[in-house]
Amino acid sequence: MSREDTTGAGAASEATRGRRPSTSRQDVARAALDLFSRQGFDETTVDEIATAVGVSRRTFFRYFESKADVVWGEFDSELLRLESALLAARDDEPMMDVLRRAVVTTNLFDPRDLAELRIRIGLISTVPTLVAHSAVRYADWCEVVASFVAARVGATPIDLVPQTVARAALGAAMAAFTCWARFDSDDLGGEVDRAFRLLSSGFEDEALRF
Repeated sequence: MSREDTTGAGAASEATRGRRPSTSRQDVARAALDLFSRQGFDETTVDEIATAVGVSRRTFFRYFESKADVVWGEFDSELLRLESALLAARDDEPMMDVLRRAVVTTNLFDPRDLAELRIRIGLISTVPTLVAHSAVRYADWCEVVASFVAARVGATPIDLVPQTVARAALGAAMAAFTCWARFDSDDLGGEVDRAFRLLSSGFEDEALRF
């Protein structure tokens, strides 16, 4: 090997020292959530997250557009799954049954991911910066549900019935997630299912009996 080759190899080694052979979106998210839970969301910088993972600030922004997007995880993919599940339902299946089943099935998580999910829910519901950011996400969710309802009832997504169902459904989902995270329940799917059954029954279901 020539001196030039040796110098090049040494430079390459120096450039990659301290950096993982490969870094994934999940690696970045886990490092960020760990920092958020230990020192606070607003107090954590993008530079600190990048350093914790061993990547550059530029690499962080290849995975996420902002710190807030880290907390929301794979929300966009989940929204697409929800839309697909609603569109795939039979026309003769009751609308609220379809909605309940679709929301439950698109919120089934690997047990190994539940601890991180609790951190996410805690941050989204308590950090003012994230509460404000969530309005855009929730509006996207409601748009998917309202479009489904509108097609079922022969209305447009901005009409009263689709908007009422969508926003009531969002409230039910948020209540289920919040209670699940707060009370350390082992059954997130069960909590979501129960919340939507309460909604469908007009809150007169057997599920109201504790």
